Amino acid sequence: MTVVDSDRISMADSDDELTLDRMFEVLEKMPVPEGTKVEIVGGNIFMSPQRDTHWDIIADIFEQLRTKYPRARLKSDVRVDYPGLLNGFASDVTVIAEGAVKTAAGRWRHQDVECVVEVVSQSTARNDYGPKKAVYALAEVPVYLIVDPYQARCHLFTSPKGEEYATETRAPFGDVLDLSRTPVGLVLRTDEFPRD
Repeated sequence: MTVVDSDRISMADSDDELTLDRMFEVLEKMPVPEGTKVEIVGGNIFMSPQRDTHWDIIADIFEQLRTKYPRARLKSDVRVDYPGLLNGFASDVTVIAEGAVKTAAGRWRHQDVECVVEVVSQSTARNDYGPKKAVYALAEVPVYLIVDPYQARCHLFTSPKGEEYATETRAPFGDVLDLSRTPVGLVLRTDEFPRD
C-alpha cells in the first residue's frame, strides 16, 4: 500500500552503499503494522496489508501443496533475494527445492526456488505482472503462478527465457491447473478460490 523510494531512506552515513540488508534493517526498526507484507522491488519498498480473500487463497494453495511437499519446503512471506538491483521479495507461497540449504546469512537462495505463487492485491498488481515476473524469469524460477481474485483468473508462467516466460496458461477460477509436468508435479484446484 505504501511505497517509499529508496532514496528517501536515511542512513547513518550517506556515503554507505545502499544494500538490501541495510534497507531491511531500517524496515525492522519501523512501526510496520502486523499483517502487512513488506517487499523491496527494484529498490522501492512496498507494503500491503493482507485481506481475507488474499489469505484464503494462500491457505488453499498451501493446503494443496502440503499433499505433496513437507512443510519445510513451503514458505510464505519469507525473504528471498533475487537478481537485479535491490530485489528482496517475500512471495505469498514459495516452493524450495529438496536438499536446499540456507546461505550463511540464513536466507534461501533464489537458485533453489522451484515455484512462486503471488496472489494479486490492488496495490501490488503492477509488480506481480511486471518487474517481479521479469525477475523470476531471469532467476530461472521454473513455475510462476499469479492468482488474480479481481479477474477471477490464474496466470501460469513456465519455461523462463531471459526476462520472459515462454509459456503462459490462463485459467478462470473453477478450472484446474495441471502442474503435473512441471517441478510442482500436481494438479491445483481453483474452485474454492474467493473473488474480489
